[in-house]
Amino acid sequence: MLMLSRNPARHLLALTATCLALAACAADTDWETFKQGFLETDGRIVDTGQGRISHSEGQGFAMLFAVHYADRAAFDRLWEWTRRNLQVRDDALLAWRWQTPVGVTDRNNATDGDLLVAWALIRAAEKWRQPEFTAAGTRIAADVRRKSMRRTAHGLVLLPGLEGFDKPEGLTINLSYWVYPALRDLVRADPAPEWDELARSGIAMLQYSYFGRWRLPPDWLRLGERVAPAGPAPERFGFDAMRIPIYLLWSRRDTDALMKPYQDFWGYFNGARYLPAWTNLGDDSVDSHGAAQGVRAIAQVMAEYPRPRAERLPTLEREQSYYSSVLLLLCKIALRERGEP
Repeated sequence: MLMLSRNPARHLLALTATCLALAACAADTDWETFKQGFLETDGRIVDTGQGRISHSEGQGFAMLFAVHYADRAAFDRLWEWTRRNLQVRDDALLAWRWQTPVGVTDRNNATDGDLLVAWALIRAAEKWRQPEFTAAGTRIAADVRRKSMRRTAHGLVLLPGLEGFDKPEGLTINLSYWVYPALRDLVRADPAPEWDELARSGIAMLQYSYFGRWRLPPDWLRLGERVAPAGPAPERFGFDAMRIPIYLLWSRRDTDALMKPYQDFWGYFNGARYLPAWTNLGDDSVDSHGAAQGVRAIAQVMAEYPRPRAERLPTLEREQSYYSSVLLLLCKIALRERGEP
């Protein structure tokens, strides 16, 4: 029980300490809930929304979470499984998909997964003073820079994977693969001008890659004779592109203009019976199922922008899917590490 003090300053300090302790407890609860739901004992993350497959993106997100929550034991398990099971190519990049009992079922890389794992390794090296993590993260980052970047009329862009995205009709990219805080930090391990150049090109493309009623970026974008939504029909602002505003906030590259489309979209449904997760950019229809907790967290952050606060977001619910849980933890960590604007 917190006792009132006759000294207002002392009472304020005690109240602040109590609030911080409660926030830390809630944060630990989020991470423990995530581990219980998705982390296998061998260090594999299971994607419950995709038939319990594992992928480089999932390993990378969880490695980042383990560093943030200072869970060295979990990090070591995650990286060991990732290294043994996904780093099986001729380069340092990761095979993107793994399924039990077969193992790797697609050796092509997913560049966002590569970036997330490299970034997590660099952060882990700095937190726990482990030079072998620096070396491993640098190798992955350097291969991303050498192999996964292309110079185009739109500037330096990121291939989503080495195979299947550069075709005669144009280059297909995914703007959510621009993990802006990772691009900012990886330069410490791999000092090269391409990282900042890539970030600047991503911001530039966001300013003209908007479609539909709410002027939102698509999950997949084709850079051909004209810039247009790509990917399997229907083209959507959906579960990929919704990560973009979180990465912008995390890296402090957000501006009112860049954040406005996301505010407008989810703000339009404020007070409605349900909040949509995606919109079809061709006909402006929205999903009829309603958004899960992670999407609702992004919408809340957008509603509170420019001063969203991590402590106002809900605690992770146990019944959430893998990806909904990832989105909620991303929101919280991004806001904590970003600090007050």
